[in-house]
Amino acid sequence: MNSRYSFLLNQEKRTTIWFLWLFYFVYFSYELIYYFVLPNMPWKIAPINNKSIIDFIIYIVLVCLIPIAYQLIKENNPAPVKYIYFLVFTTTNIVVDILSYIGTDISYANGNIAELVIVLFSPIFVNKHFFYLVSIGTILKFIIIGIFLKDIVVLIPLILVSIISIVAWILLHRFLDYVSATEASYERQLNGIVKGIIATLELKDLYTKGHSERVANYAAILAKATGKYNKDQLKTFYYACLLHDIGKVNIPDSILTKPGKLTDEEFNIIKTHPIVGANAIHKVEGISEHIEVIEQHHERWDGKGYPYGLKGEEISHLSRITAIADAFDAMTSSRSYRKALPLEVAYDQIVQGKGSQFDPNLVDLFKEIYQDWVDYYKHFNHTQEHE
Repeated sequence: MNSRYSFLLNQEKRTTIWFLWLFYFVYFSYELIYYFVLPNMPWKIAPINNKSIIDFIIYIVLVCLIPIAYQLIKENNPAPVKYIYFLVFTTTNIVVDILSYIGTDISYANGNIAELVIVLFSPIFVNKHFFYLVSIGTILKFIIIGIFLKDIVVLIPLILVSIISIVAWILLHRFLDYVSATEASYERQLNGIVKGIIATLELKDLYTKGHSERVANYAAILAKATGKYNKDQLKTFYYACLLHDIGKVNIPDSILTKPGKLTDEEFNIIKTHPIVGANAIHKVEGISEHIEVIEQHHERWDGKGYPYGLKGEEISHLSRITAIADAFDAMTSSRSYRKALPLEVAYDQIVQGKGSQFDPNLVDLFKEIYQDWVDYYKHFNHTQEHE
């Protein structure tokens, strides 16, 4: 489990537990006041005759939900808990309220303050979908009850919920603005750090200037085309790709920039850079979740790569994507020992490596998006010429 996901999961679990404690405390506190305090007040407000019996339906339902919530939280799947509670609680309340008042002359005066608490505190999950479900769902509840009971008094809780929903909406958007600003600040810092590290690496070997950036963009285009990754995953993958060669800072300049063929001993030193790079970033938040990209980008589909000789799907999917991007850019860039190859030659080399060096399915996808790589290549070179 990557560190970012683990952090978000822990926050969701903690918030869900707070929500449950608050919900049960408020709900049952209100029920105790309703049945044991209000009847003894001077104004003599007493529960309607059949309400206490029907309320047991809600009590039983709420007690039965506890083991369900516990199991979901235990299985690290707390997200559905809040939805289950709201939908079950609201649906049950609609049925109970209608059964309690229909056929009587008593004006509607029901509900539980827990409903208002759910609406007001829904922003703590920083989740628009949940907020809209709670707000609109609670409003619809009173509309449905008003239609069945034909009681205009339902307008009072309806207006109250609407006002509280507006307050909750303001709180939610303040939370979202804060989270967005924090993420943007973190991303700017991370981007600056990564670009600084790359600049340091490129000082060791001027022939690799722009290599990391190009590989990251090629890989991002291919990864997006797979349809397997969301926006956040693509973003962290991009940063990992930028640092795929970070381990080369440990390679002596005499080897890294050698114009001729490397000796076996020198090549063995080159082979250490994926592991060195992985060790360097394994605690870096926002990148470490894709550490395998740095560690495995020189593995081959046929198992003849390095550093571990992984084969086929033993290699992570994103590493297989990076391998194609890295090879393509290496061929289309000038090196100390050769000039850049034409794009068409590099394309043919990638296609010929299908099933041996590269994942065959990704090579097929590469052929589909190849023009996007060509467009990026031309744009990058045009930009460099005018800098």
